[in-house]
Amino acid sequence: MLTLPEKYGTLIAAFAPVFTKRLWSHIRVLLVGSILVSGQRTVAAVLRVMGLGDEVHFQNYHRVLNRALWSSLAISQVLLGLLISTFAAAGTIVMGLDDTIERRRGAKIRAKGIYRDPVRSSHGHFVKASGLRWLSLMLLVPIPWAKHVWALPFLTMLAPSERYYERSPRAHKKLTDWARQALLLVRRWLPKRALVLVADSSFAVIELLERMQRLQNPICMVTRFRLDAALYEPAPERKPGQKGRPRKKGVRLPKLEQLLQDEKTTWQRVTIQHWYGEGQREMDIVSGTGVWYHTGKPPLPIRWVLLRDPQGKFKPQALLCTDQQAKPVQILQWFVMRWQLEVTLHEVRTHLGVETQRQWSDLAIARTTPALLGLFSLVTLLADRSVTQGKLPIRQTAWYSKQLPTFSDALAVVRHQLWQSMAFHTSPPDTDVAKVPRTLLNRLTEALCYAA
Repeated sequence: MLTLPEKYGTLIAAFAPVFTKRLWSHIRVLLVGSILVSGQRTVAAVLRVMGLGDEVHFQNYHRVLNRALWSSLAISQVLLGLLISTFAAAGTIVMGLDDTIERRRGAKIRAKGIYRDPVRSSHGHFVKASGLRWLSLMLLVPIPWAKHVWALPFLTMLAPSERYYERSPRAHKKLTDWARQALLLVRRWLPKRALVLVADSSFAVIELLERMQRLQNPICMVTRFRLDAALYEPAPERKPGQKGRPRKKGVRLPKLEQLLQDEKTTWQRVTIQHWYGEGQREMDIVSGTGVWYHTGKPPLPIRWVLLRDPQGKFKPQALLCTDQQAKPVQILQWFVMRWQLEVTLHEVRTHLGVETQRQWSDLAIARTTPALLGLFSLVTLLADRSVTQGKLPIRQTAWYSKQLPTFSDALAVVRHQLWQSMAFHTSPPDTDVAKVPRTLLNRLTEALCYAA
């Protein structure tokens, strides 16, 4: 029987209503094994680390992913509720949205496509990457014991390429279509909370931004903005008896690239905290409001922020915010938090085995990667239960003085607690005791916790 620490068991039990009683026993084994195992996150590796290498009916654990009936959306809703109640019980909820490519090989993986590699590509060099494209929605919250903002995934969707839908009765969905559905779902889950979404320029699309702005409780979106976008003043009020269609825009405003080069532009020097993981940085900004309009599309009232680096290390860039009342400095702070999305995606590849799973059926693929991304958030929640006096144990060495805990420390603490609960929850029936030096025992425990 699998035993868990009480503080972990109550948290994990929150997901039990999503599954049947019979399936829940298999889910607990796969969940705990996915945390303890190092290297590949295959079902076989999980069973080995859980001591079930001799399990005759091992196929039942595979069927949890490729055949069993359970809802990934229900799990996402429960996970989001736990994250908010723990780290964001009050105030504005800031979320991040980003897509990533999972490099997978296999002739039977139907959703695989060829996409632009955003990491290795540049404006003058195009690099292709073959794999699965995922769109992940993450909660951006400050972790008290880490003293830093972390991006915690709670909803991940597979977004195949257009070629995948050529032989399918379903129509192709763009990234913005998937984003719209995900945001409407979150708004339905959290109807009364103030929501802010931070995304890259891929989601700076008028139709998506206007749809979020048109909600009864709008979702504020912050994205990168084009320097050559067409901006206008608001449409003037109609005069009594005026004929013709209502105007959608007013007088044309200067482009942001013109303001950038204009010597008469008044810049304001501000200090931004946690600038892309580099600490404080001073930036020059200028902000204003206007209507972003393109022929055939609805007019979008926005606030734009133009920023440049006084030291010239960063290229000037522009940001867009659908809330015209938002303060420019707050918009910058929200957007800088987006950097944590890349950190999380790197951590799940390094420590949680994303891209090492071997499932090839459509249902198993659609479940495994979102589960591993959600495992990042679950480990953070479990580590929060292990915090004592507001601190988390940090691995220290003579050559590296670590000041703040990272995800590797959180994962190590959770593994340590799980190993202890499974090894020392009862007294052994054999009275003969093999004495092990404490130094060796500590070294073995640490090796298990920090295994790659």
